[in-house]
Amino acid sequence: MKLLLSGRALTAGAVAVATLVTGGSAAGAATAPTPAHPAADATAAAAAAPDIPIANVKAHLSQLQSIATANGGNRAHGRAGYQASLNYVKAKLDAAGFTTRVQQFTASGRTGHNLIADWPGGDANQVVMAGSHLDSVTSGPGINDNGSGSSAVLETALAVARSDYRPTKHLRFAWWGAEELGLVGSRYYVNSLGSAERAKISGYLNFDMIGSPNPGYFVYDDDPAIEKTFKDYYAGLGIPTEIETEGDGRSDHAPFKNAGVPVGGLFSGADYRKTSAQAAKWGGTVGQPFDRCYHSSCDTTANIDATALDRNSDAIAYAVWELSQ
Repeated sequence: MKLLLSGRALTAGAVAVATLVTGGSAAGAATAPTPAHPAADATAAAAAAPDIPIANVKAHLSQLQSIATANGGNRAHGRAGYQASLNYVKAKLDAAGFTTRVQQFTASGRTGHNLIADWPGGDANQVVMAGSHLDSVTSGPGINDNGSGSSAVLETALAVARSDYRPTKHLRFAWWGAEELGLVGSRYYVNSLGSAERAKISGYLNFDMIGSPNPGYFVYDDDPAIEKTFKDYYAGLGIPTEIETEGDGRSDHAPFKNAGVPVGGLFSGADYRKTSAQAAKWGGTVGQPFDRCYHSSCDTTANIDATALDRNSDAIAYAVWELSQ
């Protein structure tokens, strides 16, 4: 998630022409198990969604950590760590049968990239998107911010392939570049679409920081239908949620929302401090930040709450299945 500092917000004024790279191969068809605690009023839809293996999500995080360690301790825009992160995600998607394309832009004097992955089939006039930013800040590896969202979205996409899911709507997944410089990559993508193409996106789901070590369970309140989908899931788990306010307008849903696309998402908290009321609901430490390592060198694989990561990953899959039927 980008810093809430006006000086950090850059425009995408100096963008290069997008380049498209496609590829993919046939996916397997092993069906994943269903969630142990589906939402009470949406049991049938939840039963169709797989449980996302937390071990797989954590394995992606370990890979991103290794990439950062080998590349100066970060995965920031325009640097080798970011390119290696994109290559890792793209290779997984290509092998699973997605059609991938890399969109190129320029920001802060460096070349950046978005990765877009389309699952074949579904109504191309009704597109459900799920996305996350893949870049870190320069000061750390960015494992919670935002390896957590990137890894969960990747594993959800791979679950689509494993189950050979054939939804009514078309599924598209995205990993954004240069979010930390002011939502540059996602804004470039939205601006690259004509009005007709933007109108085809029936919903964009954003996941930026979902494994915070002192977690909260926050739901975006932008589109009512998407908001209800996430709230229903967590109600089925008996977990109270709150409306997300800390990151409002600070992540990649903002360009979509500004263009009239329905948006929603999940968030586990950044540098705001947990209140006593929140600790009573969710556990954790009162008076401490949701993520004490936000935008710091200690945002490593040790900076992840596995329970929050697991719950939010399953919620992503639930929403993708529910909203694409």
